[in-house]
Amino acid sequence: MLAYIIRRLLLIIPTLFGIMVINFLIVQIAPGGPIEQVVARLQGTAVEATARIGGTGAGEAGPGAGGPQGGAGGSEVTSRYRGAQGLDPEFIKQLEREFGFDKPLHERFIHMMSNYLVFDFGNSYFRDQRVVDLVIDKMPVSISLGIWTTLIVYLVSIPLGIAKATRDGQPFDVWTSGVVIVGYAIPSFLFAVLLIVVFAGGRYLDWFPLRGLTSDNWSSLSWRQQILDYFWHITLPVFAMVIGGFASLTMLTKNSFLEEINKQYVVTARAKGLTERRVLYGHIFRNAMLIVIAGFPGAFIGVLFTGALLIEVIFSLDGLGLLGFEAAINRDYPVMFGTLYFFTLLGLLMNLLGDLMYVVTDPRIDFEARSV
Repeated sequence: MLAYIIRRLLLIIPTLFGIMVINFLIVQIAPGGPIEQVVARLQGTAVEATARIGGTGAGEAGPGAGGPQGGAGGSEVTSRYRGAQGLDPEFIKQLEREFGFDKPLHERFIHMMSNYLVFDFGNSYFRDQRVVDLVIDKMPVSISLGIWTTLIVYLVSIPLGIAKATRDGQPFDVWTSGVVIVGYAIPSFLFAVLLIVVFAGGRYLDWFPLRGLTSDNWSSLSWRQQILDYFWHITLPVFAMVIGGFASLTMLTKNSFLEEINKQYVVTARAKGLTERRVLYGHIFRNAMLIVIAGFPGAFIGVLFTGALLIEVIFSLDGLGLLGFEAAINRDYPVMFGTLYFFTLLGLLMNLLGDLMYVVTDPRIDFEARSV
């Protein structure tokens, strides 16, 4: 098993490097950039540039387009940054030096990756903070949403899937399938809006708050009140996220159990006189739950970093989803690439953990017997 873990860890290196290279090149050739963002803000066109995701809006001529260009240097700057017309070329070159764009593309990438190897992600271009500090500051929101959403989905979907498998084709199976499919069909952000209208003072009831993870006076509360205040704030966002997460896991659990129920060892166990409960949880459960339990790390990572952007916006939660979106809009490269590197590495490690959970769930599995 140790040899398999070492091989998987070594495989992470080229995988992570390839992901970083592809994303680095895509971002570099995309229209707009940090310098265009600065120029747009100076010329008062930042709103337009942001609305167009830093694209053509940042590249169009600003209010001073008819001003002097500064000779040959000015023409060179204009050809690269059309929005910089009317600005001092030396100022643009100073921006390039500060952002590191005075170096060739490959040098910038090598310098970035060498820093990332020691987890030095640099400073944000526009927030005047270290990327690590930004991520740590936003992490509580995303961890709260990810942990509670994943736990609730698993705690509900697994028993429900088992119950549906044991009652396959019966009325319980039919109407619960309808419920989970309807929940899956409703986008989480629309359900979040419905929750706000009904329970957060939108039109009917005013039971839950709309902003942040805690109240303003949270630090002055007792520890019991702090716990209650935390869950009071997190209830609606988590409920909005879990409503669509039941369907796939419930059906996966049901189908896994149905597949195992019809196998020969189950027939043999029943023939020996074992109770149905003993057959279900003593023999079927371990085999049927392999794929479900092993997928927990990946499911948590997916919810943690990719599924909460609109929920964070709707409920005014300043988490990692919103941080990544704003970094992409503003072309904040240190935040974009730093978070991409860290969370890609974390995701690859979680995939390895998922494989190890197969062994924990069923020790008969031996990864040493096959290649990576």
